[in-house]
Amino acid sequence: AAHLIAERGFPGVRLEDLGAAVGISGPAVYRHFPNKDALLVEILVEISRRLLAGGTQVAETTPDPRDALEGLVDFHLDFALGEPDLIRVQDREFTSLPDEGQREVRVTQRRYVEIWVDVLRRIDPALPESDARTMAHATFGLINSTPHSADPRSPEGTRAVLRRMALAALAATPS
Repeated sequence: AAHLIAERGFPGVRLEDLGAAVGISGPAVYRHFPNKDALLVEILVEISRRLLAGGTQVAETTPDPRDALEGLVDFHLDFALGEPDLIRVQDREFTSLPDEGQREVRVTQRRYVEIWVDVLRRIDPALPESDARTMAHATFGLINSTPHSADPRSPEGTRAVLRRMALAALAATPS
């Protein structure tokens, strides 16, 4: 479903297309989801939950904050480069969610951002929370934009460039 939605956009995917992609009829999709919107909610909520779980695991198992920050960057890079369809769906289709789905995604995303804020502030306790939040969001923007433009012939090169850029940006002290 994520691949089809990333490729065609949410409005351009029919239940018949979704069913065919997994070897069932379009109406059989209703056995798993009450409607197409519920499928999109599931995809986007699951993305946010996976990011939160991975970020939590990195932060809780890496006591040194600088190592934890590198771990968060590596985790987010692995996710974005390993799941480009999910990143595209998350980027393009959030506004297609019903209000309750948007709220659930936003709450989970905020919790993920706060992991980054905490790690950044452990590195620099004088860093204002709002600056740390801006830095985290800017890093996500840098990394998440890559599935749209990465060179598929050089995934390791792309990853290395993004890693250096993200860590350099996060090391900069906002004035």
